[in-house]
Amino acid sequence: MPSHYILALDQGTTSSRSMVFDKQGNVIGVTQKEFKQIFPQPGWVEHDAEEIWSSQIGTLAEAVAKANITMKQIAGIGITNQRETTVVWERSTGKPICNAIVWQDRRTAAFCDELKKMHVETQNVASLQQNMSMQDFIKEKTGLVIDAYFSASKLKWILDNISGARKKAENGELAFGTVDSWLIWKLTNGKVHVTDVSNASRTMLLNIHTAEWDDELLKIFSVPRSMLPEVKPSSQIYGVTGNIIPDSHLPIAGIAGDQQAALFGQMCTQPGMVKNTYGTGCFMLMNTGTKAIVSKNNLLTTIAWKIENEMEYALEGSVFIAGAVVQWLRDELKIIRTSKEVEELSAGVPDAGGVYLVPAFAGLGAPHWNQHARGTMFGLTRGSSNAHIARAALDSIAYQTFDVLKAMEADAGISIAELRVDGGATVNNALMQFQSDILNCKVVRPTITETTALGAAYLAGLAVGYWKNIDEIQKQWQVDKTFSPQMKATKANELLNGWQRAVKASIAWADL
Repeated sequence: MPSHYILALDQGTTSSRSMVFDKQGNVIGVTQKEFKQIFPQPGWVEHDAEEIWSSQIGTLAEAVAKANITMKQIAGIGITNQRETTVVWERSTGKPICNAIVWQDRRTAAFCDELKKMHVETQNVASLQQNMSMQDFIKEKTGLVIDAYFSASKLKWILDNISGARKKAENGELAFGTVDSWLIWKLTNGKVHVTDVSNASRTMLLNIHTAEWDDELLKIFSVPRSMLPEVKPSSQIYGVTGNIIPDSHLPIAGIAGDQQAALFGQMCTQPGMVKNTYGTGCFMLMNTGTKAIVSKNNLLTTIAWKIENEMEYALEGSVFIAGAVVQWLRDELKIIRTSKEVEELSAGVPDAGGVYLVPAFAGLGAPHWNQHARGTMFGLTRGSSNAHIARAALDSIAYQTFDVLKAMEADAGISIAELRVDGGATVNNALMQFQSDILNCKVVRPTITETTALGAAYLAGLAVGYWKNIDEIQKQWQVDKTFSPQMKATKANELLNGWQRAVKASIAWADL
């Protein structure tokens, strides 16, 4: 094969990154660029879709240059992306009609609350009419809970609030996409409008059992079908790059939402395997194989990926604020200058000194799903310092992960013995040790912790024949470090009881 590398585009919530991988799964070139976070009013979070594009295409060229290779040596491009974030653009010009509404955005919370109160008339298996709550109706089709987190209510808001948008949409003049669709549209000069099953399953408009857009859901959210991208498997050639990349027509061959990509990159390809990604948010997924398990503990059922004709599913617990709490310490409280300083600052104290930070800046995700909860801090004394607050912020990441893991164990009916971890925060050994202590299970960090980009690369590489099959890829996964529990159970339980009290108080504050 004349081409020797796979390029992964990893478009995240706070930065765009491009990574070049070789056949052994090693990173040989990487570039990352942060972009602006826009907060028009409390609870609203937006991105400039054009800046997402410009930052991504800029890192693409730089990563290839850093790898000291040419574009013609790229065998294929894999794309992974922040999920649910909603972009709407004009088909004729390719220009967005407004800022992208980010997954963290809560502006549609009131609409979602009203939707939860509704019921629908539907037919059961015996073709008899039955009255069903909207919550159950939507969960049965999508695996999701009604929440402002997902794309459908964001898309409805754009159509209802941006001047002329609904009429243009009904005339077929507008296109909707999650970030993967937007990037592929731009990369192909508007020739390809697609998404994959993993991203589509996060819109609340897809029936996850048929992997098709659902007319009943489109009607509930008042979305014209003509806006939607075509739903494809996660590993196939969707099209080639246009003249945006000079003298090259590179195949775009893999797509997965960031968390599903990380699950694949961690090689959690067997039912029961679990990974947790520590990024802006924290996301735990368990592979459930070809069966979509309906959660009884407020977790989500989602499509993991579709390769060839086989679709696999996962249970997911989503924590909205994880690594973003460190950015908050840096940008808003200004108690650190760089994110790396948080480990040094928090190491200055043996523990959080009884301080608990519940970082519900965008509500609480799994397993609580309270979209009205807000960030709170408890246990402050006159002796509480910046170091205690920093330690409480890091501890909150581990505590939230505990809540999700226990819900997942209950749904799966098994005790999880090993958690595979990835993402930026996993370089913090103290946090990973605390995570193991709190969970009372092994925490395993692989050699390559940026498994989100690696998962996208693997999906693209499989589609173009760069790697023969999953078995070949499986051999590349290697352990960097295993963390085993060291804390006494009584101490861990004491800390967890304090966390549960803090969460209950945070929810109570929202309900007052």
